[in-house]
Amino acid sequence: MAGDALWMVPSGEARVRDEMLTLEPSDPAELAALRSWLETMARVRVEQVAGTPVPGEQGAVDYLEVIAGSGGLIAAIKVLPEFLRARRSSFKIRTRLKDGREFVLEAGNAGDLLPVLERLLDDDS
Repeated sequence: MAGDALWMVPSGEARVRDEMLTLEPSDPAELAALRSWLETMARVRVEQVAGTPVPGEQGAVDYLEVIAGSGGLIAAIKVLPEFLRARRSSFKIRTRLKDGREFVLEAGNAGDLLPVLERLLDDDS
């Protein structure tokens, strides 16, 4: 994948370093559907992570980590608008880049926000 950083494994072979994108749906009941949607993509690994409860709260919201080279992450975010349009209008996905920057994707802003996320992911590689 052009532009992805390479790293050496102990055997001496070069591999592409994976990047990570965190996705947290506004409706926890949609987490499994979002995971299934993303797992159909090649070159993308999706892991469900248990959220950490904040002091004083009784529970935490799980989220997804999407792991891939930057090209795979860009492909993953490009399918999110279709997923959003298939849900009710208030559904949102909070997106967090590895540097901590967060964005909220919803059906109304996905077209404007996706090019920004793509550029940020390209800049990180």
